[in-house]
Amino acid sequence: MDVGSLTSGLLTGLREGVEAVLIISIILSYLARTGNRHAFGRIWLGTAVAVLVSLGAGVALFVTVGVLPSPYEQLFEAGAMLLAATVVTWMLFWMRRTSAGIRDQLQVALGRALADGSATGLAVLAFVSVIREGLETALFLVGQAASAQAGAAGVLVGALAGLLIASAIGAAMYRGAARINLRTFFRWTGITLIFIAAGLLASAIHELVEIGWIGVGTIPVFDLSAVLPHEAMAGAPTGLPLIVGQLLRALVGYNSRPELVMVAAWAAYVGLVLTLYLRPIAPRRVPAPAVPLERVV
Repeated sequence: MDVGSLTSGLLTGLREGVEAVLIISIILSYLARTGNRHAFGRIWLGTAVAVLVSLGAGVALFVTVGVLPSPYEQLFEAGAMLLAATVVTWMLFWMRRTSAGIRDQLQVALGRALADGSATGLAVLAFVSVIREGLETALFLVGQAASAQAGAAGVLVGALAGLLIASAIGAAMYRGAARINLRTFFRWTGITLIFIAAGLLASAIHELVEIGWIGVGTIPVFDLSAVLPHEAMAGAPTGLPLIVGQLLRALVGYNSRPELVMVAAWAAYVGLVLTLYLRPIAPRRVPAPAVPLERVV
């Protein structure tokens, strides 16, 4: 199994999974604190529906890639990778901007749903809270799988492992046993995802170069395929060099024979997005939620 694809899938599943379970743990904790444990089932219902919709969307996108003839398959893969890189970039900055007040925002929404006595409102709140993370994860994983090609199975296995670990972290958060620094966790996994997204961007450009849609800057900058191949190829070494090359490809978009336009796009994306992401951000003020006294009927 492709170690690089497995690792990138694991990191993606872990990061996105922790975001989702953090939201659910906040909702459940608030319900428990306000004496509304009986509403847990509605939260799990909304969560389950969101997970199934996300899974279905991811499967549909992945299956579609395999039935398109050339060059439409390459175009679809390039489009999926570009869209995945765009969505994950937006998600990183959205989470960076709202993470400080996400607990208060959720509690305000929960307070309204409880005050209205709406069981449907709680299920919808859970669904909306999770579906965004789920669709982003599905899209990002499809982009990674398209980039990995033969290592697509590794992306899926790694993502499932990451989601399982995230679920365990979420359970620990709810029970108060987790002591991880979420700010540090999201910061460093965010930086990692920036490099993964840059790799998706570079791989998408490589696909467009191969089918002739990009004709500028197509000369290879260097050729390290005889030393550190990014994939199995005739005459290239196997074993540790191949494993390292696959890992670098999945994590930073490494290519042993990259075109100039590919390197330029990767460097420009990392330089711009990383600079903006690491910039200090002013704290946001969120109104304190009113804890309702009434219970959901």
